Amino acid sequence: MKLIEKEKKKIKLKVEAVPEPAVAAVEGELDASGKRFAIVVARFNAFITERLLLSACDGLLRTGAAKKDIAVVRVPGAFEIPLAARTLALTGVYDAIICIGCLLRGDTAHYDVIVNEVTRGIGQSAQETGVPHAFGVLTCENLEQAIDRAGLKMGNKGFEAALAAVEMANLKKAVSRQPSAVRKGKAKPTSRKRSPRS
Repeated sequence: MKLIEKEKKKIKLKVEAVPEPAVAAVEGELDASGKRFAIVVARFNAFITERLLLSACDGLLRTGAAKKDIAVVRVPGAFEIPLAARTLALTGVYDAIICIGCLLRGDTAHYDVIVNEVTRGIGQSAQETGVPHAFGVLTCENLEQAIDRAGLKMGNKGFEAALAAVEMANLKKAVSRQPSAVRKGKAKPTSRKRSPRS
């Protein structure tokens, strides 16, 4: 015990402040007021997805969203999430889409196929529609991991997805307000010249 105390006295920790970047960053705020959100939630593994849904709603409400500005859309399983998310994004009504599901690894390759398609589909929908999509789909090895990520030991991924959606909705708005050389008239947009086909 005395040896440990002596070692503690010898070690002096020097805590340095985190350096500020040379360039100011554009960031989205955690303020959901005045914004509309859609939550797509899978019914499959509902004992997990319902906990994620409740926490996602809590995250939106805590950051200022109004109940009337939150739409919940239920789909059969995780595989159906991307199509529903894309359909909602294309309406132009929502500032962000929150995707919630739970996939548990089984004894077959089915899990890997579904995980890859759901991930790809959600990402593709966000990129092609320009509407932020928050990924709240759990991909777990077993039920214990899913329970931990739905509010037991590792926080709640539904709440985290809601915060990501709020931040990205605000970031999109902040970036669109940034002045550009094209808008200031200092540069002209370039267009690609097509090469003649042979």
